[in-house]
Amino acid sequence: MVVGGSGVDTVVRVDSLPVPLADSVPVGPIREWPGHTGGNVALGCRNLGLNVKFLDYIGDDWTGVQVRERLAAGDVDFEALISPEGTRRAVNLVDRTGRRMSFHDARDPEKLRMPREFYLPHLQRARHVHLSITNFTRFLFDDLEALGLPVSTDLHDWDGLDDYHREFAFRSDLVFLSAAGAGERIASVMREILREGRAEAVIATAGAGGSYLMTRDGGRTPRPVPATAPPAPVVDSNGAGDAYVCGFLYGRLAGLDLERSAALGAVAGAYACTAEGSEALIGRDELLAAGG
Repeated sequence: MVVGGSGVDTVVRVDSLPVPLADSVPVGPIREWPGHTGGNVALGCRNLGLNVKFLDYIGDDWTGVQVRERLAAGDVDFEALISPEGTRRAVNLVDRTGRRMSFHDARDPEKLRMPREFYLPHLQRARHVHLSITNFTRFLFDDLEALGLPVSTDLHDWDGLDDYHREFAFRSDLVFLSAAGAGERIASVMREILREGRAEAVIATAGAGGSYLMTRDGGRTPRPVPATAPPAPVVDSNGAGDAYVCGFLYGRLAGLDLERSAALGAVAGAYACTAEGSEALIGRDELLAAGG
């Protein structure tokens, strides 16, 4: 089950990042891709053959229609509530090497809450829940703990300092984040999550540099997980981190150990870089064949 984090990306392809300051810059075709982190995880897990229930707020707007259509096309069981502020948006600048810079418009009202009578029956039928770090999802933690459900989350580029992310970091069983956010402090951030929280594992992704795995019983040094060579030229890194999460979760839900699951995450993340937007979704047979 996935909760929160759908939206629409507007993708602008540029020659290089950062973009030089100019009044007007000619670019190639500007395209839109429904997904965002929650949508990408739901679509990616479903494409791997997992049964997925996705709950979220979207707007009663044309971007919300795009989200519904994309999830329906991906066979995701999606139930939405209507947000008064509309569907989340992002504008992503993507350079020729596939690197991106994202401008994220979260737009959810601070007081937005998902009604308990809406989500609780679904939690009671789930075996694993992935929470996006949209603010309203943090209010599900008490029920998740009462039900004994394992939880994963992606902190994205958390620097280890911003208080907004701490509850997600310390109340989840599997914690993903980008190594870029904390930079040289990433190992200490991973150790803090394990020391202060309930996580069995923390996984820091580092793009072409691979990823790092730290476990509660595995010492204080992150263990490197080699990057997987993409099966085609890199086009766009949008959705690569979400794909990594999907590959990892598939492994864990299949009963594989953390190291093997991380290797599958690396395969899925690399595959996601081979198409524009978040359209490259690896299938189960391809994942297992490439994962060894």
